[in-house]
Amino acid sequence: MASQAAVSPPKIENELKKLAKQNHAELSFILPSDIEVRNWVRWKCQFGCKGFGKHLSCPPYVPGPSETRALLQEYERAYIVHFRGIPGMPAIDPGNIPENWHPFLRELILWIAETMYALEQHAFYGGYYKALAFAAYPCAFCEDCVAEQSKGIVDISLKRDCRHAERVRTSMEAVGIDVFATVSKSNLPIDVIPCEDNIYGKIQHTKINSYGLLLLD
Repeated sequence: MASQAAVSPPKIENELKKLAKQNHAELSFILPSDIEVRNWVRWKCQFGCKGFGKHLSCPPYVPGPSETRALLQEYERAYIVHFRGIPGMPAIDPGNIPENWHPFLRELILWIAETMYALEQHAFYGGYYKALAFAAYPCAFCEDCVAEQSKGIVDISLKRDCRHAERVRTSMEAVGIDVFATVSKSNLPIDVIPCEDNIYGKIQHTKINSYGLLLLD
């Protein structure tokens, strides 16, 4: 059935492409079976990202690789959504980027989050009730996530206090999807973002490529 889906795009696909374009993004079809899920990705979240445990869209508050693999088997179609650059930031000075750089990139993160939510909702109300979106980067709807404000035990029950629960979507990498390998299969541009003196977060330029994912059936 997956091969038939690839050659027979539904009407909703053109609508989604149009909506993505309106949001200054580009939408491309990919088979769910071509989405790479790897255990090491989750490990990189825990050992290498300042957002771990601080955002309800990130580990350990979200499903892991094994659950993601099972999820993908329930879908026939998927779409990679490409976001180019950083809104309102044609250039960047690494020296001006604060140590806590997620809020600094809030416009970029919200651009992706809002677009992916809009795409999911359009598909959902168009009859594709299984539509599910993935955003990118740690969530930035709130200046301080309730998870970061809590100084107690890290527990998934904190998600019940999320201020934007209906809009928050996890990122691909947070649930174990190898974004680099998956995007490369579609011949889309993706590179490690160069940082000054190899210091995490000190981005050297704004010509970056970010990606969201939409699952459809």
